[in-house]
Amino acid sequence: MIKQFTSVLSAAILGGFVAVGSMYYLEQTEQTEIMAAPESYIQPTQAAYRNVASFEAVDFTNAAEETVHGVVHVKTLAKGQQYYEVNPLQYFFFGQAEAVPRQAPPQRGSGSGVVVSSEGYIVTNNHVIDGADEIEVVLNDNRSYQAEVIGSDPSTDIALLKVDADDLYPVPLGNSDDLKLGEWVLAVGNPYNLNSTVTAGIISAKGRSIDIMSRNRDQNFAPIESFIQTDAAVNPGNSGGALVNTKGELIGINTAIKSPTGTFTGYSFAVPSNIVHKVVEDLRDFGVVQRGFLGVSIRDVDSKLAEELDIDQPQGVYVNGLLDDGAAENAGIEKGDIIVGVGTNSVTNVPQLQEQIGRYRPGDEVTVTVLRDGEEKKVPLVLRNRFGNTEVIEKSVDISWSALGAEFNEINENVKTQLDIDYGVQVVELKDGKLKDAGLREGFIVLQVDKKPIRNPEQLANMLAQLEEGTLIEGIYPNGKRGYYGVGN
Repeated sequence: MIKQFTSVLSAAILGGFVAVGSMYYLEQTEQTEIMAAPESYIQPTQAAYRNVASFEAVDFTNAAEETVHGVVHVKTLAKGQQYYEVNPLQYFFFGQAEAVPRQAPPQRGSGSGVVVSSEGYIVTNNHVIDGADEIEVVLNDNRSYQAEVIGSDPSTDIALLKVDADDLYPVPLGNSDDLKLGEWVLAVGNPYNLNSTVTAGIISAKGRSIDIMSRNRDQNFAPIESFIQTDAAVNPGNSGGALVNTKGELIGINTAIKSPTGTFTGYSFAVPSNIVHKVVEDLRDFGVVQRGFLGVSIRDVDSKLAEELDIDQPQGVYVNGLLDDGAAENAGIEKGDIIVGVGTNSVTNVPQLQEQIGRYRPGDEVTVTVLRDGEEKKVPLVLRNRFGNTEVIEKSVDISWSALGAEFNEINENVKTQLDIDYGVQVVELKDGKLKDAGLREGFIVLQVDKKPIRNPEQLANMLAQLEEGTLIEGIYPNGKRGYYGVGN
C-alpha cells in the first residue's frame, strides 16, 4: 500500500515538473517567436509605435488653458412649489379634512456654460436652466453674476444667458462641419461641481441621434438630434460646457451621456457648433428661434426600403408625404423622392437632414438635392415657418408668455381624440402671474379667449398681450371638467 502511494506521489510530482516546464518553455518560445517574427509581422508594431508618437505630438495645453477661462459654472435655484396636504387622521375620524398649504423645499442645480461674446452672452443647455427662478454664473476667476435668460430652444436643448460683466474670455467658434472621425477634442466643464475640469477624447461619430428628447414629443416641438459623439469623459455638471478642438475652437456644447448608471461609460454627445451658432443668433436677435420647415414627412432609407426601391445604397431620406401648400410641394419635390443633399452638404439620414435645415430661417432659399428615378435633381425652395408662411416670429410672443406666468404647448392628437376637441393650447407650467391669479391650474387647455378659438401658443400669447380690458378664458381640463376664468389687463 505504501509502495503504491509512493508511486502515485512520485508520478504527481513528476507531472507537476513537466507541466511547469512546459509552460516555461511555451512562454520562452512565444517570446522568441515574437522577437524573431518575420518583417511582415513587425510592421504593425512599428505602425502602432508611430501612432503613439503622433499622440505625444498633439499639444492639448494651449487649448485647455485658453478654454477654461471661457467656461463658466452655472448654478440654478428653483423655488419650491406650493402644494396642499390633508391630515389622514382628521379625515378618518371626522369624515372631512381641511387642506393645509405647504411649501416644497427649493431645488438647486448646476451645470456649465460657455462665454461666446465679450458682451456677456453665455451658451448653456436648456435643461440646465429650465424651470429655474434664479441663475448664478461663476466665472473661472470666481467672479459671480446673476444671469438673465435671453431665450431658450428645447428643440436643440440650447439656451442663451447674459451677464453684465467685463474682461470676459469668449471661446472662438469653430466649424463643426470640418470635424473628422478620430480627431482629438477636449471637453471642459464642471462635473460634480469640480470647476474647470478638462478631459480628452476623439470624435467617435457625427450626426448621431440617441432619441434623448423623445420623452418631450408630447409637448409638440420637433427635436433636432444630430449630435457629435465623443469618448471624452462627460458627467453630470458638464452639461452646457465646451467641446473644443486642439486649436481651442468651440465645436460643440456637451449635452448628454448615454449610460445605464447615469454616469460616463464611454460615450458623450454634443450639439454641433454650427447649430449652436444659428440658435444663438436667433435668440439674440429675436428672442425665439426662427426655424425653417420643408413641409415633408420623412424616414431613413434602410436596407429593406432600398431593396424595395431597387437602389444600390441604403442612404438618404425618403419622402413619405408632403404638406399641402408647403415649401417642398410648391417647389416640386414629390412623394417617393430621396433627399441626398442640402446646399453643398450631403445627407445620408434624418438627423443630418434636420441639422442642415435647422441652420436656416423661414424665407431662406436652399437647394435640396433629391434622387428621383435613379437620377439626381436639384430643387431650389424657400423655407417656411411652422405656420406655413415666411414671416419671422416676433420676440413679443416670447415676452408675453413670461408676463402671463405660464408656459404653453399645443395639444397632441391623443388628447384631441380623448376630449373630442379639434384645437386648444395647454398650460404645461404655471408660475406667479395673471393666469395663476385668475385660478387656472396646470394642465388646463385653453379653447377660447373672448369666444375666439385658440389654435397655438403664439396666438394665445398675442391676444392676451394686446388686451386693454379684462377677458374671459374658456377651456377644459384633461379629466373633462370645463373651466371659465376672468383675466384682468
